[in-house]
Amino acid sequence: MDYQFEIDWKNTLKKLSEFGFEAIEDLDAILYIIGVQELGKGPKKFAKDDKVDLMHLAVCTVLEPFGFYKYTHTDEEGWPHYEVQSKLPHLNDMEQERLMKQAVIDYFKFY
Repeated sequence: MDYQFEIDWKNTLKKLSEFGFEAIEDLDAILYIIGVQELGKGPKKFAKDDKVDLMHLAVCTVLEPFGFYKYTHTDEEGWPHYEVQSKLPHLNDMEQERLMKQAVIDYFKFY
C-alpha cells in the first residue's frame, strides 16, 4: 500500500469538505464537481446529458497534465473542448481508479 498516496487522497477529500462538499468520497461525484468548476457557469440544474458531459470535461481536465488530452477551444455555448493526445493504457479497475484519484489529487494541489 502506498501510504503517501492515501494521505494525499484524504487531504484532497479534506479540501473538498473545506469548500463545502462534506462527506464526498465518491470519485464520480468529485469529477462532477470538477466539471462544474471547469465549465465556469456556477452551480445550477443540469440535464442528465449535461452531467455526463461535465464528468467527461473533468476527466479531460485532470488527465491533461498527464499528456492524454489537450485543450483546443471553447465553443459558442461556453463548453471547453479537448482532443486526445495519446491513448490511455489498458488498466484494470483498480489501476484506473488509482490514476483518476492521482489526477484529482494533482488538480486540487492548485487550490
